[in-house]
Amino acid sequence: MTRKILLGKTGLESTRLGFGGIPIQRVDERQAVETVIHAIEKGVDFIDTARAYTTSETRIGIALRETAENRLVLATKSQQRTADGIRKDVEKSLKELKRETIDLYQCHFVRDFDTYGTIISTGGALEGLLMARDEGLIGHIGITSHSLDVLNHAIDDGLFETIMVCYSFLEPLAEETVIPKALAKNMGVIIMKSFSGGVIDNPRLALKYALAIDGTVVIPGVESKELFDRNWDVFLSDLALDHDEFQEIAAIRQQFDKHFCRRCDYCQPCPEGISIQAILGIKSMVKRMGKAVIEKGWPKEVVEKARNCNGCGECMERCPYDLPIPELIRENVEWFDEQLL
Repeated sequence: MTRKILLGKTGLESTRLGFGGIPIQRVDERQAVETVIHAIEKGVDFIDTARAYTTSETRIGIALRETAENRLVLATKSQQRTADGIRKDVEKSLKELKRETIDLYQCHFVRDFDTYGTIISTGGALEGLLMARDEGLIGHIGITSHSLDVLNHAIDDGLFETIMVCYSFLEPLAEETVIPKALAKNMGVIIMKSFSGGVIDNPRLALKYALAIDGTVVIPGVESKELFDRNWDVFLSDLALDHDEFQEIAAIRQQFDKHFCRRCDYCQPCPEGISIQAILGIKSMVKRMGKAVIEKGWPKEVVEKARNCNGCGECMERCPYDLPIPELIRENVEWFDEQLL
């Protein structure tokens, strides 16, 4: 099992275990900065963040300045969909990360084909990133999505150099289609949600499973040195899963079989306009990004829409995993309300 790879046609070399920038938002600045520095000193040389991750870019930028480390592959991303909008975000990212060039800039959370069509159209985000690359502000261009259908289409189009895809033993379908297809076309593959958004609490099983696909970079997020060291120790260990570990995985799969949303969106559209994926993932989102996120606009909007669920069952008819979606929506709304008390 190789510990370093070339990220597809980008030619960027990095450790297979990278650093995800979500959790460092939820701790104080000094702890966040020291965690990033610690990861770099241990040997990590791929760091991923996003404009949407509040203070993450800023804190990573401080850490990079304090380490004066230039060997890193630095990746960030934006949910802006227009050329002008993403150009402004590129400039903000450069300022926050304290870099003259960002190695990889990604179109973030391209959730459906309508969004994909917007970003690749004239005046779309891809056009803005191509211009930024021509000017030397970024090195390479990628796309991230929770939708395997969207990523399959993006791979066929060949407009991006990397993809970021959800993959874990609770969400293994990417291994059958998207990941091998991208690798065969020499596209870089970055694996997110290796812990399924914090649902899996066994780092040994989660990382061994995700790292089993060679040629990919896995980017779990951590907010402390201790949590990083836990993951790093797994990375440096024998990554082969044994019989007992496969049995553990089977038990966890059974535990979450009828409770875990795989983010496929086959349940949509909801007649009440509810973002089912978002409301079923609200606990995971708060766990990863911190409780302060529930005070912002969009989580509240998601919950308010979800209150309109009338239990019609249309979503259940379309769900390939037979989830009791109305029941899960109700539970998540109640949980959200409890967090506000």
